[in-house]
Amino acid sequence: MPIIDPHMHMVSRSTSDYERARLAGVECCVEPAFWSGTDKQHAASFFDYFEQIIEFETDRAERAAGIDHYVTVGLEPKEANYPEMAEAVMDGLPEYLDREHVVGLGEIGLDQGTEAEEYAFRRQLRMAEERELPVIIHTPHTQKPEGTERLVEMIQDEDVTEERIVIDHNTENTVDISLQTDCWLGFTLYPGKIDAETTIDILEEYGTDRMLLNSAADWDPSDPLAVPKARDKMLDRGWDRDEVRKVVYDNPREFFGQSPNFHYEV
Repeated sequence: MPIIDPHMHMVSRSTSDYERARLAGVECCVEPAFWSGTDKQHAASFFDYFEQIIEFETDRAERAAGIDHYVTVGLEPKEANYPEMAEAVMDGLPEYLDREHVVGLGEIGLDQGTEAEEYAFRRQLRMAEERELPVIIHTPHTQKPEGTERLVEMIQDEDVTEERIVIDHNTENTVDISLQTDCWLGFTLYPGKIDAETTIDILEEYGTDRMLLNSAADWDPSDPLAVPKARDKMLDRGWDRDEVRKVVYDNPREFFGQSPNFHYEV
């Protein structure tokens, strides 16, 4: 059963991680731009990073394991709190949004919920709407329900196309909030976010429409095989294979298929 992992930070992982993911069924992944572990000091650092994930990482995924690798670019919320730098990054984003292999904008959202974060979020939402691009939204680590509610308010206030947005990093405390929209819901199978068993329970309660599973595999404790392992747990719990395939393959393919640059075919 093929898998598309719609949120992996493989720039942080080894070649062997690509190989293991491919052997477990991951044939395609999407790499959102994210906080690299330390705050950048210059807009040019973002542009160098975007080049790395668009060009080198896409090539490395193919060379290492035959994985189709796509990218989203954006200013994540943590570094939106440096207004001068943030403005320069957002001014430069359009050039990268038009690049081959770039299939959307993200991840964007809230970290501490500051005015600067909200400004950057709104500006980038509008940027994606103008280009009819998918958007990956980062919900905050702390005060997640409140942060998710605020994100939903801003999405609705900006009157953007919700079907092109995934609200990511949902937990059992945010599902009902995210479902107030027509956005897609992402579940990140990652220590400190949500585990596979809880996620499967949620899917059994709410259904699988507009639901996405991802690993967010990065430099912290995380697992690039998280989605294949969740697939196996779903099958072990007696799920129909077509319904499992919908969650791990059909749904992410449909979501990113809204981008003209997403060309993956099984």
